[in-house]
Amino acid sequence: MKVGGFASPEARAEYEAVYERGMAALPAPTGIHDVRTAFGVARVYRFGRPGATPIVLLPGRAGTAVMWEPNLAALLAHGEVFAVDLIGEAGRSEQTAPIRDGADQAAWLSTALAELALPSVHLIGYSFGGWLATNLAVRAPERLKSLTVIDPVLTFGGLTVGLVVRATLAAIPGISRWARPSFLDWISGGAEVDATDPVARVIDEGMRTYRIALPSPRLFTDEQLRSLRLPVLALIAGRSVIHRPERAAARAREFLSRGQVELWPSATHAIAGESAAEVNARVLKFLAEYETDS
Repeated sequence: MKVGGFASPEARAEYEAVYERGMAALPAPTGIHDVRTAFGVARVYRFGRPGATPIVLLPGRAGTAVMWEPNLAALLAHGEVFAVDLIGEAGRSEQTAPIRDGADQAAWLSTALAELALPSVHLIGYSFGGWLATNLAVRAPERLKSLTVIDPVLTFGGLTVGLVVRATLAAIPGISRWARPSFLDWISGGAEVDATDPVARVIDEGMRTYRIALPSPRLFTDEQLRSLRLPVLALIAGRSVIHRPERAAARAREFLSRGQVELWPSATHAIAGESAAEVNARVLKFLAEYETDS
């Protein structure tokens, strides 16, 4: 099995320039950690000061810590926040060994939390990060005080045919030059993505320059979702193109025993950015509710 990496040294240099500009849009981190795991080194940025139970952020595909730019400043009102660049994705993390399945995905993330001395966290994941967060909650729930998933992929519903086709085209050399921007616009509900936006730039450049070698996530079973006993906030975008939103929300409500499941009718898959103020307020309310929950 292979490991992910940049297409070339030149591609990495081009990506790094965009990444640096993206990071400059975030609040200044109070710490930068390179955490060694069995699958590579995870880059984790720490923001704010210790106080309440820490928040850990897992981004969508190619999003890195930069994708939380619309949300980070608000979330700091809760306390310390850790933003992770995912191993096996574009960013400052480095994959050194193949990641074969969900168990491996949970293993590196669990190791990172342990090495950072974070015994209990509020874990927040968006899109693929939502799947990754749920995967850890299923396999190591003792590490989490709560779970928040923002329009998570392959968590409550399967992928749509449109997503599979467009994502495939966006990854094919020669076609990707026009398919990639079209894919990002489509994900955002048809709204043209601002090419100067730091988040959009980092995602686009990551998709262009980095070759992912990760296993395809598997949809969680009914039994796995039913096993989750911790508080879960699930925000489902009503205009999402990654799954069938109504079905995903209904399944989440059926199997999450402590779930607060909300379908936001007008939101697209870009909900965390396009509805940032509303998402931030809802997440902070949820965290406050369970901060003293035992």
